[in-house]
Amino acid sequence: MFKHVIDEDVELRLLDNNHAMTLLESINYCRDYLRQWLPWVDGTQTIEDAIKFIEMAKRQYASNEGFQAGIWYKDEFAGVIGYYGINWFNRSVNIGYWLDKRYMGRGVMTKACRVFIDYAFNTYNLNRAEIRCAEDNHRSRAIAERLGFTKEGIIREAEWLYNHYVNHIVYGMLASEWKK
Repeated sequence: MFKHVIDEDVELRLLDNNHAMTLLESINYCRDYLRQWLPWVDGTQTIEDAIKFIEMAKRQYASNEGFQAGIWYKDEFAGVIGYYGINWFNRSVNIGYWLDKRYMGRGVMTKACRVFIDYAFNTYNLNRAEIRCAEDNHRSRAIAERLGFTKEGIIREAEWLYNHYVNHIVYGMLASEWKK
């Protein structure tokens, strides 16, 4: 079972059903902000929706396809980080994340991403990690850039976001480039 204490303030824990209400409360608090960048926000309205997400995350973990971790800051739920689509044949993974706006600007997500990158390269023995962000999501892009990812390009109109398409910036990191 994955649990990682990053420092005295930040801890990562696998999501479990008992986190559903906390997860939903955080989404509700940040709904307008998150909706700018994430297409699933409107589909997460009830406790049942939160439980469905957590159940999916538990199946993902059980089938060795990665996992989703809750981020706790000073023992308060602060967001989620996860692996999306581990490609075992090509040994690559996409990392996705969101942070409750009450915890932004404290380095929380950068720390969480660093752990996920280490885990991808050193535990899963993957070769490549990607972070894809909406072109105008400067906070999310700053995390990839701060961690030394290479901006590899733009995927035009990569995602339908409620009433418009958004371009994605693709950032990549290779195991050989990552500071051990």
